[in-house]
Amino acid sequence: MLRLAILMFCVFSITTGEFVVAGILPEVATDLGVAVGTAGLLVTAYAVGMIIGGPVLTAVTAGINRKPLMLGLLAVAVVGNAISALAPEFPLLLAARMVTALVTSTFFAQAIVIAVQSATPERAGTMVARLAFGMNLAMILGAPIGTKIGAQWGWRATFATIAVACLIGLVLVFWQLTRPRTERRASAASELRVLRRAPVLLALAVTAVGNVGVLMVFSYLGPLLTDLGGHATTQLPLLLLAYGIGATIGNLVGGALYDRNPRLFQPALLGLLAATLVGTWFVATSTALTGVAVVAIGLFGFAIIPGMQARVMMTAGDAPTLAMAVNASGYQVAAACAGLFGGLIADSSAGPRPIYLAAAGLTICGLLMTVMTTRTPRGADHKDAIVAAD
Repeated sequence: MLRLAILMFCVFSITTGEFVVAGILPEVATDLGVAVGTAGLLVTAYAVGMIIGGPVLTAVTAGINRKPLMLGLLAVAVVGNAISALAPEFPLLLAARMVTALVTSTFFAQAIVIAVQSATPERAGTMVARLAFGMNLAMILGAPIGTKIGAQWGWRATFATIAVACLIGLVLVFWQLTRPRTERRASAASELRVLRRAPVLLALAVTAVGNVGVLMVFSYLGPLLTDLGGHATTQLPLLLLAYGIGATIGNLVGGALYDRNPRLFQPALLGLLAATLVGTWFVATSTALTGVAVVAIGLFGFAIIPGMQARVMMTAGDAPTLAMAVNASGYQVAAACAGLFGGLIADSSAGPRPIYLAAAGLTICGLLMTVMTTRTPRGADHKDAIVAAD
């Protein structure tokens, strides 16, 4: 449990650097003399770094022993955030954010593999959910705290604080994470071969398709509330907090339900998410009911994630790390597609409200793909997990 808590803290520290940027963009733009839109490239650069760099770095480092690798990744995070805090010009800040993004997916993939292999295969979903709890905390605590630090002492203080947190995580990993006597790491070639397996590719596709809908609603929550009129937009910070709380609960519950019966609960959670999105379209004229629906969307939207991640790892068998890094990239691709498709709908003559129905349709596609993935007997998944653990 102590090792898991340390990994959660490291995930919290690294991913706070991803979520906090949105809250300090105006200060960054003003201080460095660039437009807010230009400063927004920091978000794009981070996403690109995770989508492309994460899988590449994971494949290249496949043969390195896990403890020194994780220490090196944390060291890069420390340096990247420190340079971000000291960057005198915007191009250097942009480069520092992209370099930091490169290690995010790889570290998260390594941490998930460690967490899952430290428990029995039947608890894979729960272990993934507990580790992802660090990311939930980054969303509902890390980003607001970092934004507050930026408002009080400047945006550079925000990145400096994150660098210190990553440094603390590095020390804790060095102290607590033990190196197995006979650690066997897959080669880069064997890790890459896992991407040729049809079950792995289908599981990765489920992540990309199944998350587009809920990310579309989250990305355009502001315009959706603006469409309501009245005081809805003033309640956006509160709704975002409520969404984050719902997401945290959903993450933990979803992991436990997946471990209990993945063939039943994973499709059921996707079905509930799709139904909630359709229901939100019906009640979208009521601010109060929309607020309740937003919390439910956050709950079900994050309840499906532990099962998706656990499924990818189980189907990857003896080469899970690269598959997990690619899975994280798939989530970022889903976020990019959500922004594109949602923007097209929001700018149409119908307004943003049809986003709910489009999101439900995409979620149903993810549901159908999930049903296809659950045809594999669970016992085979457990056998693969045991091989990976060995």
